[in-house]
Amino acid sequence: MSNTPHVDRRHFVSVAAATVAAGPLGLAGLSRRLHAMTAPPTDVARPAATYTTDIRPFRVAFSDAELADLRRRVAATKWPDRETVADDTQGVRLAVTQALARYWATDYDWRKCEARLNAVPNFITEIDGLDVHFIHARSKHEHALPIIITHGWPGSIVEQLKVVAPLTDPTAHGGSAADAFHVVIPSLPGHGFSGKPTATGWDPQRVARAWGTLMTRLGYSRYVAQGGDWGNAVTEQMALQRPPGLVAIHTNMPATLPDNVANALPAGPEPAGLSADEKYAWDQLTYFYQHGLGYAQEMAGRPQTLYALADSPVGLAAWMLDHDDRSRALITRVFDGTSEGLTRDDILDNATLYWLTNTAVSSARLYWESKLAFFAPKGVPLPAAVSAFPDEIYTAPRSWTEKAYPKLIHYNRLPKGGHFAAWEQPVLFTNELRTAFRSVRT
Repeated sequence: MSNTPHVDRRHFVSVAAATVAAGPLGLAGLSRRLHAMTAPPTDVARPAATYTTDIRPFRVAFSDAELADLRRRVAATKWPDRETVADDTQGVRLAVTQALARYWATDYDWRKCEARLNAVPNFITEIDGLDVHFIHARSKHEHALPIIITHGWPGSIVEQLKVVAPLTDPTAHGGSAADAFHVVIPSLPGHGFSGKPTATGWDPQRVARAWGTLMTRLGYSRYVAQGGDWGNAVTEQMALQRPPGLVAIHTNMPATLPDNVANALPAGPEPAGLSADEKYAWDQLTYFYQHGLGYAQEMAGRPQTLYALADSPVGLAAWMLDHDDRSRALITRVFDGTSEGLTRDDILDNATLYWLTNTAVSSARLYWESKLAFFAPKGVPLPAAVSAFPDEIYTAPRSWTEKAYPKLIHYNRLPKGGHFAAWEQPVLFTNELRTAFRSVRT
């Protein structure tokens, strides 16, 4: 178990905001201030909830009036002045956002995404007093391995749609029947078609407990779990809670920071003796800690203040595009006409889902709720597999990963792909899951 202090995301970003505002001297002292916050959070007892265990079919169906209102709002966007620099250092560029808006208001067709969503089996069930939406696609192959896959922010179930068919029907997608999965993809509370919590307490630990309940309710006595971003947080908490049936996990955004690295962030000095892969990760981390925390600071500190995201679809899309530097650069290239990983429709499918479900603010509250350590190893006791993508917030080196996951069963450093791995590189992602879990199949 790492000795890295258990600094929760909400407290982390609030301290980061205050320190960055104080200037370079304050920034250099950020790590010291973080390490002063070592008191672990205490669990709060919750009253027992009464709820139904029914599983209800669900179909996506937004009205023509809702879509017309979206197009009207996009067309009526009040634009700011152009940025005063020739790069992305001030945020998502005006030209990129205007290109997105033009396509959104004229050529984009949500009904195509709606049809793809309805082409897979969707359900809702109540867990711990909250409606949980999920996709449940069963394989035709007899010995398929059940898997629950969890998205993050600003992602959604849209991220995983591309991998449902390859995972459930591998013989039609370059694999064998032995590679088959039964696939469960829930929407996080406050996201997509799941219910929006009306009280506090829906942190990653509670979500993890709900996912364990879901898999039991679906009748799975042996299964695996996967996640990235918040999906990793939930999946690792599932591994720590060890619900009946969970045998292994996979993550594409692992928590692996050694103490010497965590202590040196956000700005160094760089720890001595880093290998080439560790130096690559260090450079990614220092950039993120110094330049990439803006969205998280606001959502962790004041999620309710984000009213503008619920009022302006273009404002919402720009906020989502600015999640991380590599993803923003990819999306910029897409709207410049390049085809790589994502398409314009992919990007707007996800943004439109957030808009039509009005989940900009409710999804942000997960940052406020979480009290988990930031990138710190959790001591996962189950077999774990890691896929390290080069354009993730940081690409976890094998050396850090082997120490963070004592029962590591698979590690692979991929040639391409970033934060939204299943969305950007569905073939690579699918192959990683097939390989990662072969050793735990019966």
